[in-house]
Formats: sequence, C-alpha cells, structure tokens
Amino acid sequence: MLKHIKTLPGHQNPVYALAHSDQDELFFSAGNDKGIVEWSLAEMAFVKVKMPVQSSVYCLHYHKDQLFVGERSGAFSVYDLKEQKVIVRVNAHIKPIFDIQTVKSKNELLTTGEDGTVAVWSLNDFKEIYRFQTAYDTVRTIALSPDETEIAFGCKDQLIKIYNLQDYSLKQNLEGHKLPVTSLAYHPTGKYLISGSRDAQLKIWDIPNYELRETVPAHMFTIYDIAFHPSLPYFATCSQDKSIKLWDAENFKLYKILSLEKAGIGHTHSINKIIWSHDGKHLISTGDDRQIMVWEME
Repeated sequence: MLKHIKTLPGHQNPVYALAHSDQDELFFSAGNDKGIVEWSLAEMAFVKVKMPVQSSVYCLHYHKDQLFVGERSGAFSVYDLKEQKVIVRVNAHIKPIFDIQTVKSKNELLTTGEDGTVAVWSLNDFKEIYRFQTAYDTVRTIALSPDETEIAFGCKDQLIKIYNLQDYSLKQNLEGHKLPVTSLAYHPTGKYLISGSRDAQLKIWDIPNYELRETVPAHMFTIYDIAFHPSLPYFATCSQDKSIKLWDAENFKLYKILSLEKAGIGHTHSINKIIWSHDGKHLISTGDDRQIMVWEME
C-alpha cells in the first residue's frame, strides 16, 4: 500500500509543520529551525530556504499562493509566493499558535493556540474581525466540515467543540477522550468527524448529530495528525509512538503500519505531521527526528 522511497535530510531541529502549494511538486516544512524550507517532490530534493522566522513554527497553511506561518511567539506571517516575500506579520495571540485554517466561503482566516482563543481575520487586509474564547487552555487543532457550515476545535481540556461557521456560535461539546485532543479531520464527504488524542485513541463521530460511532485503540501514544487520502477511501494517522498507520475510511480496518520496527525503515522519534500529495501518489511525514520521509502508494 505504502512504501518508503526517499528520506530528505536538512533540518537541524524537530519539524512540526508541513504544507503543499497548488503546484503539486512543491511543499514546505518548518519547525525549530530558523526558516521555512521549500522542497521539490518531483526532484525529491531541497530547493531553498524560503523565508527566515523569528521563533519556532508550529503550523503552516497554504491558500491561494499565500503561505501562512504560525509561530511560537503568537504571531503569524503571510508569505506571498508570487511576490516571493512576507507581505504581513501580525501579533495575533499572546501565546503560541498551533493551527491556522481558511474559510473559503467567508474569505476568512482562523488562528488558535495556547491562549484558548480563536481569532477571525479578513483575508483581504488581515485585519481582525472577531475573537472568541473557545477554551481556558490550549486549542490544539481545527477542522472545517467540507460544506463549511461547521467547525470543530480540539482542546486540551479533552473536549471537542463544534461551532456554527455562519456566526461562530457554539453548537455542542463532544465528550469522550480521556486526555487532550490533538488531531481532528472530517471525512471528505462529511459523513463523520474523526478525532485523535493524547489517550492514543481514535474516535469516530457520526454527522449530523455527532454521536460516537466507534472508538479505535489506534496507537501507543499521542496521535498528532489525521490525513484523508484525496481520492481513495483511506486515511493515515501519525503518532508520538514513531509510527504511521493506514486505515480503511469505511470500516476503520488497519491496512499498514509504517515504522522502523515493522518495516525496517521509518522515523526514530515522534511523528508530528503528515500530508498527502494532491494526486494521492505520495504521503509526506516529518517529526522530532528532523527527517522528512516520502512514501509512495503502490
């Protein structure tokens, strides 16, 4: 199903963030280093350091030729890929930013992180539109429903909070995880929401009522990311336990474990982020071992 084809070295410190551009061969990585790195998937090679950063980067998000960079300082930067420069840097939060998402239908940008607030920004001028307190501690992750009517926030207080996207009103709290929620993803057709946690479990919440359908003991330690394949009925998870797992998106059967222990090649430390290439041919992973690994769908 998935096989390792390339390891890309170069980072000197743990890597926390990945994003790809509309040009499928280009993707970006960042973490505790001093800059954002651009890579070519076509060449399987380093391209260049794209921009310097003032503090560690915990998230990257791409939207319409712009790369959004969320920093430990609480600031976010916007790098314009056409102009090849940073066009704005905003001191958005008083604590680190852990996730950034765009709401295309509203032309809005959302930032959240360790201060528990969610800030809503205009994508036209990056001015703040609205801000609300989602939790009294860290909000780790954001997921938008495919139809952009609802948004889910994964919180350190073990709750998943569902909001209406139209007016950012709280719809409901989902209780189930026993430790902080660290990853969220909606099924591409909006059938369910899947959550991962420091409790190492995946939980499947049926939509529209968010009833708990299933609990899967997925990993040994924290699940840091969940990524659905762009066209096939699979999703991948990655964990602090140094493994990537490939699952059936219909019945949640485990298909493949990618790890040093199982496959003879893999990450040696926590895996913090995974993304699929747009065409679905490759999965890219990175983590605390400073390596970026490329896996190919067979």
